[in-house]
Amino acid sequence: DEEIRKANDACCGTMTLEGAPSLRAEHLPVFDCATKCGRYGKRFIQTDGHIEMMAAVQPFISGAISKTINMPHTATIEDVKNAYLKSWGLSLKAIALYRDGSKLSQPLNAVAEEFYEDVAQEELETGARPSLPQVIEKVVYRYLSKRRVLPSRRGGYTQKADVGGHKVYLRTGEFQDGTLGEIFLDMHKEGAAFRSLMNCFAIAVSIGLQYGVPLEEFVEAFTFTRFEPNGMVKGHDNIKMATSVIDYIFRDLAMGYLGRYDLVHINPEDLRNDAVKKQEADFEEEEVVSVRKVPMTSPSVEVSGGGLQEAVVPMETTKVPPNYRTMVKDFDTLADNVRGARLKGYEGDPCPECGQFTLVRNGSCLKCNSCGATTGCS
Repeated sequence: DEEIRKANDACCGTMTLEGAPSLRAEHLPVFDCATKCGRYGKRFIQTDGHIEMMAAVQPFISGAISKTINMPHTATIEDVKNAYLKSWGLSLKAIALYRDGSKLSQPLNAVAEEFYEDVAQEELETGARPSLPQVIEKVVYRYLSKRRVLPSRRGGYTQKADVGGHKVYLRTGEFQDGTLGEIFLDMHKEGAAFRSLMNCFAIAVSIGLQYGVPLEEFVEAFTFTRFEPNGMVKGHDNIKMATSVIDYIFRDLAMGYLGRYDLVHINPEDLRNDAVKKQEADFEEEEVVSVRKVPMTSPSVEVSGGGLQEAVVPMETTKVPPNYRTMVKDFDTLADNVRGARLKGYEGDPCPECGQFTLVRNGSCLKCNSCGATTGCS
């Protein structure tokens, strides 16, 4: 092995400048790299060196620096802590630490060579060839959460609705504490393949709920999804429009089990028989006109006691435009149009092209169902 090593050094070199002739020791730091160089190299840039180089550049740039701070395999948690504290003290915006050998595969690896050198040394000393330990170990993690079992007799509800002309039946099953545990989906006019996919989707969601996935995660993931069938919703008291069947389902579940009334178009409170329509005030408070006293010298007003009379006159106020009543009437009409549009499932804003109150959510923008114009999306 020693002869092979020397032959390799003569052929390929030592891959390091350490020990090179005609090179002073004080010049070696100029050639230091992120990791040790070659088989015999011992020098490398220390953690503080990486951080101080970044700190010298940080004041001249607005963002963070994309540079890895390499740490040796022997680095400890305390070393990592000190690196973060030093970076914070030097006002760095971000750092990326990497300890050598912390991944099974990496571009620059100095740990594997040291490992096999130690094994070879052990073989020479003991005269035996011990079996090499498994370097790459396949680790399988099982899902640690336990599945909650639904009771054989369970509560829930069945909701029938019509989404874009397609009947949708949503049935729920609840745990004993009233939380959602499963859903069933049935559609009337769809083919066998589509119905099977919907059933499999319902089973997947149900299994997730029983293993502890929060309903909030499903709601955030599947509301506002857009595909056919979609459009006006009939048969539901609170939801009047949906961008897809999945969007309608999770709007309903969010309202029923999470109290998310922001995802429905009509608040259940507004459907009560004793509900009173809330009229928004046009103005926060009445206009107050201050007064002042001025002597009426021209023309003079004589009074029985002689002298001049002091008259109370209003101060100069903002003039009311001649079309004030028309403006107030138009404002009331606009408010009625907004309320009516929201009751029908629209956003309540007028279309910038045609002026109709038929804007619906289209991704991050709005689309008009009347003229097809959008507010910025293509």
